[in-house]
Amino acid sequence: MTRVLIISSEPIGTRMAGPAIRDWEYARVLSQTCQVTIAAPDASGLQPNGFTLKSYQSHKSLAALVAQADVVITSGYTVRRHPFLKRVDRPLVLNLTHSFVLEGLQQFADEGMSVRREMHREFVTTLNELLLVGDLFVCNTERQRDFWLGMLSALGRVNPLTFDADPSLRNLVVVVPFGLPDEPPCHTRSVLKGVYKGIAPHDKVILWGGGIYDWLDPLTLIRAMALVVKRRPDARLFFPGTHHPNPGVLPSHKVDQTLQLSETLGLRDRWVFFHDWVPYAERQNYLLEADVGISLHLDHLETRYAFRTRVLDYVWAGLPMVVTEGDAAADLVASHDLGHVVGYGDVEGVATALLELLETPNLRTAHADNFAAVREQFRWSQTMRPLIKFCQSPRKAPDRMRDATDEYVRAPAIQPRAGWGRWLVRLQKGWHCYRQGGLGALWREVRAFARWRWPVGHGEGP
Repeated sequence: MTRVLIISSEPIGTRMAGPAIRDWEYARVLSQTCQVTIAAPDASGLQPNGFTLKSYQSHKSLAALVAQADVVITSGYTVRRHPFLKRVDRPLVLNLTHSFVLEGLQQFADEGMSVRREMHREFVTTLNELLLVGDLFVCNTERQRDFWLGMLSALGRVNPLTFDADPSLRNLVVVVPFGLPDEPPCHTRSVLKGVYKGIAPHDKVILWGGGIYDWLDPLTLIRAMALVVKRRPDARLFFPGTHHPNPGVLPSHKVDQTLQLSETLGLRDRWVFFHDWVPYAERQNYLLEADVGISLHLDHLETRYAFRTRVLDYVWAGLPMVVTEGDAAADLVASHDLGHVVGYGDVEGVATALLELLETPNLRTAHADNFAAVREQFRWSQTMRPLIKFCQSPRKAPDRMRDATDEYVRAPAIQPRAGWGRWLVRLQKGWHCYRQGGLGALWREVRAFARWRWPVGHGEGP
């Protein structure tokens, strides 16, 4: 059996965000045909079934796990933080299911231009490093695949060697959408209606299915709720994830803005409720007790290439939804009649769509067949097929083999500023973190940076 190592950039635990969930599900599915280990930066009390979960704290401890693998799967900043991964003599699969470069443009939009430019340099350099060293790249949609092929072309990775290996380049970039469990969701205990303070047994619950991030649009939803409750005072809006489970993730501006707006409009703790972070194993209870799901975002470049995984949770639970236009999920909702698609920032449109769904009798039953058809397309066992195939017969990309020339590969065009400029950005980033989350958030950021910059055991690995 192929030995697969999945290196997660986030802690693996009971409370996980999208990247950690993806790594966990990859391990679960791949373990049916491969010997799988997840390496996570922090230890966890979870007991996986069919695969191994281990922690790493340094280059040396991670290198020991890499040495035992036949193929390595990772994403994000992992290669930047552990540079020896660029030189490992085994196939490297890199997950490109979202672009932190595009997300960063929105995330730091309110900062000064010096910070924005330096953070963008950092993001682009990190991304270029990933694109130059991967043997297989994984993305969520065909639209994303086109985006990544363009970037790979600019860096020289689309060349005669990779073309001759497969003229379609499917050997280099594959579509592996975020998936759904094969089993239907099962309600195990009551968590919202009649249980959560302020939500009565017969209230109508609108669920915002994930975290609150700067590239999303919860503010339009809060303003729409002020209109909805005038006609439906029994409507309740629930945010299940306010504080990100990864302490290394910077606090989002949108969290504070959403809390403040709901307070200003007199909605908080009466019609709008904010939870810390729902455990992954509990999510089905919230989905099954909700009446409508919602996912709203802004009109910017990130939206064009996004794939909102919260929408798939709604599909899994057969939960009719309201979504903003412009991304792949909106196309899915519109083409299969899974709810309503609204315009960017359309407060009245969101309120009207929510009211129509809330007032539709037997709402879930009316859409059940539509959800069933989509559900089959997105089961993990289906979406993972290209990655399963690769892991069963892992290979190096032809332009990454030892005997291949590097004449087509270009160096990254943008390099991060060295010296005082980089430290200035770190100080500004620290100030941003303190301003958003206080001393606790600043301490977590400093600790995370120290563990990356000066890891325990300074070996660079093989």
